[in-house]
Amino acid sequence: MITFLEGTLEESWPGRLVVKAGGVGYEVLVPLFGDEVFGQVGQDTRVLTHHHIREQEQTLYGFPDEEARDLFRLLILHVSGVGPKVAMAILSGMAAADFKECVVRGDIASISKIRGLGKKTAERIVLELGDKVGVKDAWRDQAARATLAPETAAKNDALLALISLGYKQAEAQKAIDRLPEDVATPDGMLRAALRLLQG
Repeated sequence: MITFLEGTLEESWPGRLVVKAGGVGYEVLVPLFGDEVFGQVGQDTRVLTHHHIREQEQTLYGFPDEEARDLFRLLILHVSGVGPKVAMAILSGMAAADFKECVVRGDIASISKIRGLGKKTAERIVLELGDKVGVKDAWRDQAARATLAPETAAKNDALLALISLGYKQAEAQKAIDRLPEDVATPDGMLRAALRLLQG
């Protein structure tokens, strides 16, 4: 799997980049974030990627940060009827933080205004992310991060990472609750929780 590209930005078009890395030009489909999120043509760039493999094609989707990539993966893996095209439309139509806030509030009207989405798709997104995946509480805590104790914030970050990896919120929370007290960083918590879940 290709998880990121570092190289020279050879081309930059709305929704598409070409990054030259190791002598190879990689075409990367990206959300419509605005100009120069990935830098200027001719400059070095780093693009986080999701390598999507289907029977007849392989596609690289690119993101400027972990939050956008995690949201993309959460949508395509956990919401029925949402594939890469719809997930990219969501990321193009609304900032990740605003989208999460809409899901937490159950604001179907705002989500359904995103180009390419209708009311039924918006309802399914809110229902499946909120109830089936159970990510609403973690997103609510993430939004209130400034008021959280550092340990609580770190646990919430680890919980969100586990959910983005495909674990249900309930089982991920049980693993977080069983962590030893001496594990204090989100990365350390994530590794320890993964050992518990896979053990």
